[in-house]
Amino acid sequence: MNHQNIRLQPGLYFVATPIGTARDITLRALDILASCDLIAAEDTRSLRKLLEIHGVPLAGRQVVAYHDHSGSGARNRLIDAINSGQSVAYASEAGMPLIADPGYDLSRAAAEAGHLVTAAPGASAAITALTLAGLPTDAFFFAGFLPNATGARRKRLEELREVPGTLAFYESPKRVLASIKDMQTVLGDRPAALCRELTKKFEEVRRLSLSELVESLEEKPVKGEIVVLVDRARAPTVSTSDLESDLRAALKDNSVKDAADIVSKLHGLPRRKIYQMALNMAKAED
Repeated sequence: MNHQNIRLQPGLYFVATPIGTARDITLRALDILASCDLIAAEDTRSLRKLLEIHGVPLAGRQVVAYHDHSGSGARNRLIDAINSGQSVAYASEAGMPLIADPGYDLSRAAAEAGHLVTAAPGASAAITALTLAGLPTDAFFFAGFLPNATGARRKRLEELREVPGTLAFYESPKRVLASIKDMQTVLGDRPAALCRELTKKFEEVRRLSLSELVESLEEKPVKGEIVVLVDRARAPTVSTSDLESDLRAALKDNSVKDAADIVSKLHGLPRRKIYQMALNMAKAED
């Protein structure tokens, strides 16, 4: 038996569940699931199966469904249970609750009511993919699922284009090719990685540029749970002489301010730096 029965304070306990391999659950997560008064789950069947695998008995306790379509009634039921002094554990179908999964409204309601809100952390597909992708991990932005429609998807990618960190997306196998094509169009041909079926038997990581990923998916489509990672934008190195040359050309027909605007936008550099350079050049020529 891997779990222990422990005394839990009244409150809300978010429990991470495995993203694939059942043995990736933590011992503390099993303790909480074995000891809480009430269990809530995004998918009650998958949670019951997980408890059965690890020999955690329900002992007459309920497993209440709570997901994106549950509404305030189910949420109020869980808050009422905590109000009455019970410990409530909530688990997503896979991974950490709230990370592209339900739980935010429940967390906020419990916290606003002054209750204990804590978590037994564990597996996350986004973090696991970042570890395997071979892309920078010093800064990253989790963007979740992109919109279904092409126009809305490209608009969202435009908003993410200048994020100074690795971009992480969840995607479905039916839509992943179209999404990566849009990423290449909007973001440029950046280094990327497609990670699928993480921790499962057919785990795969394709570390390629976006254009190469398009070719790879056209040749060999994928199935399963997918995370796509895309490297941050890389500013090209511009020499001082090139900047001065572009500023001289811009200053012929524009004011210092307008010339600085034109050149800073051309090279994606801070306007203040370019403006000061243009000002010095204009003074030198007077």
